[in-house]
Amino acid sequence: MQLDFLTAFRQAQPQNSPTPATGLWLLHGDEDLLQQWLVQRMAVTWRAQGMAIQRTDIVNAKSWQAVLGEFDSLSLFDERRVIIAQGNHKPDGKRDGEILQALKHFAKHAQADPQNALIVLSPRFDKRAQNSAFYQLCNQYGQVVECRLIQARDRHALLVAHAADFGLTLTADAWQQLEDQTQNNLLSAYQTLWRLSYLFAVPAPYPAKPTLMTIDSTQLAQGLVRQAQFSTFDLSDAMLAGNSARVVRIMRQLKASDEPPSLVLWTLSKDMRALQAMQTGTSLASLGIWQSKQSLYQQAAHRHHGQNLDAWTALLYRCDQAIKGLIAQPVWELLLQAALAVAGVTLFNPQSATS
Repeated sequence: MQLDFLTAFRQAQPQNSPTPATGLWLLHGDEDLLQQWLVQRMAVTWRAQGMAIQRTDIVNAKSWQAVLGEFDSLSLFDERRVIIAQGNHKPDGKRDGEILQALKHFAKHAQADPQNALIVLSPRFDKRAQNSAFYQLCNQYGQVVECRLIQARDRHALLVAHAADFGLTLTADAWQQLEDQTQNNLLSAYQTLWRLSYLFAVPAPYPAKPTLMTIDSTQLAQGLVRQAQFSTFDLSDAMLAGNSARVVRIMRQLKASDEPPSLVLWTLSKDMRALQAMQTGTSLASLGIWQSKQSLYQQAAHRHHGQNLDAWTALLYRCDQAIKGLIAQPVWELLLQAALAVAGVTLFNPQSATS
């Protein structure tokens, strides 16, 4: 059965659905942030019910066999389980018939005895891909959610739901100010709501619904951070596109808004290691790169074609050392050096950087 994102998100609210999401779920789309938010909402009820949650990467048919084998091995006395599987490999109707049959068996069994859950996170299925055996199986025996928000009113509705989760409601003027200030960046707006919740919301124990605190424009100003208009997602896009000026601007604002350096390093490490792997012939699909970002990775790989990227490993190591306080070099200087390296700008000679 197909559900739109907002419907699934609202149904996953513990107060609306105290029964945990079980069975087979396919969450597909090119906005992985929406997938994460939906899974996080589902996880509240999973944890309240004592269900064990584990994540795994799907890279080939053996990965699917391992996941489905986990469920087959459960006994009546084992704890209930949620497996969140992410990756680009989809069982093929011609080559992976046994896997599809096992997946169908799991989904039908879960309908009759809703104890466990398999959540599949995937890039978006277009109309043609929706004819695949895998998609049709998920649609017939499970729940399919396209994690996509097209209309501005839908993005606003999502933020209203997030605000309610935080125990907040905003006046019309405050909403307008928030959306103008964050330039319709969902993550930035969410982070502002999170800060406001610490300033003004009244905590409520699960599963009680929190009393909503109304936030006006004056109170909103206390939670807004003007520089927090960018996220690490924006940094990744700018690096891969080779936009060095934008990289510098984003890094300055991430530093000013107290973004954790470890989170920035994680973004840098993910992109740099992916590009290193691409140089050795590893495909984008096997790396789990979202379809919406593949052109950016290809652009970056073309920019660094023929270059030796081994020095990146040492640079990432120095960034990690600086974050841990093991070397005296300023953390944000090293992070900027690494970000610009991906964008195609070398600040220092790689040999001198490691000396």
